[in-house]
Amino acid sequence: MRFLLITFFRKPNGQIDEQVTVSKRVKESDIQTCNLIMDFAEKKLDKCVVEGRNIPKDWNKMYEYYNRIYPTLIAQLDKHNSSK
Repeated sequence: MRFLLITFFRKPNGQIDEQVTVSKRVKESDIQTCNLIMDFAEKKLDKCVVEGRNIPKDWNKMYEYYNRIYPTLIAQLDKHNSSK
């Protein structure tokens, strides 16, 4: 587990849902389909696109935001990548 991959989906009623995945590596299809790719080994954002707009790649801001939403998952990613 090195990468946190997040993809946003707009439902017919206008609501936006997100699909969260963790991965050891990023595939070409991930680069094309994911909206957010967080690299926990390098502590950087590889991709950050929301509704077709590039968002500034601020690791700390995104880390804090997703740590509030998925604290257990983020803790696992931190632990797994702390020795690297």
